[in-house]
Amino acid sequence: MTDTVVLRRGGRREQPPPRGSRELLTGLLITARPKQWVKNVLVIAAPAAAGRLVTRHALTELALVFALFTAASAAVYLLNDARDAEADRAHPVKRHRPVAAGQVPAPVACATGAALAVLAPLTAAWLSTPQVAVLLIAYLGMHLAYCLSLKHVLVVDLVVVTTGFLMRAVSGGLALGIPLSRWFLITSGFGALFMVAAKRYSEAVQMGGRAGATRALLTEYSTGYLRFVWQLAAGVAVLGYCLWAFEEGGAGGAGGAPHAGGLPWRQLSVVAFVLAVLRYAVFADRGTAGEPEDVVLRDPALALIGAVWAGMYAAAVADW
Repeated sequence: MTDTVVLRRGGRREQPPPRGSRELLTGLLITARPKQWVKNVLVIAAPAAAGRLVTRHALTELALVFALFTAASAAVYLLNDARDAEADRAHPVKRHRPVAAGQVPAPVACATGAALAVLAPLTAAWLSTPQVAVLLIAYLGMHLAYCLSLKHVLVVDLVVVTTGFLMRAVSGGLALGIPLSRWFLITSGFGALFMVAAKRYSEAVQMGGRAGATRALLTEYSTGYLRFVWQLAAGVAVLGYCLWAFEEGGAGGAGGAPHAGGLPWRQLSVVAFVLAVLRYAVFADRGTAGEPEDVVLRDPALALIGAVWAGMYAAAVADW
């Protein structure tokens, strides 16, 4: 156990060096937050909405965009942890992060993050489209600014995290040249804000107004304000989806009227969408929506509602 504890020489605190390349690579992987990669599945949102998800070209392009956003988000986490290593060592939970614990030297994390931040947009410009490359540059710039200062600015922190989700949602459309409708942007943007605000609300409720929150800015938000934000965002997301679903005209099965004898799947999907929002709101109201991916993946009822909605939406796209 002596090789894992903090050593003291001359009264100075030092971190033990990594024990090998395997441990270093493991530490880099942990710092890249693999659990958060599930968020990048949002790159399929626009192609799925347009019914352009089943071709080989689309799947290949979307796999590339998923990998590029994974690299970009990993770069942000690595650079953030390298910058905050000293502060994280004083935190009861964050001190176990690989960089703070000395498993990954801060310069190595910084160099790896910088390399990924450069390679992601360059690869997008080479293998995808210029629009995706520009989007990745904007994503990286915005989130690095968030790590440096914006995470300490009220409301702006919510906007930045929400915009990150929205960028993922539109990236697939940009990669495949799919026009993005105003209803898609409204529903995706406010749906993301709903989940982000619910996460912050849950963190604030669990913190109970105590000092030393994992996010210092939480002490400046009131739970009443965060509740107002996620309720407002949920309402706008539902309204945007309803307006889209009942809008007349449009192209393709998802945008037009059903064939004679067919069911109005697009309009019927509103029921499943609203039920999904209401189900997620149960966890938000309880203050247990701190990790959106856990709520979505671990609640059987929400998973079932999501599957029903996806089936209805697929039927609408296929014009059944």
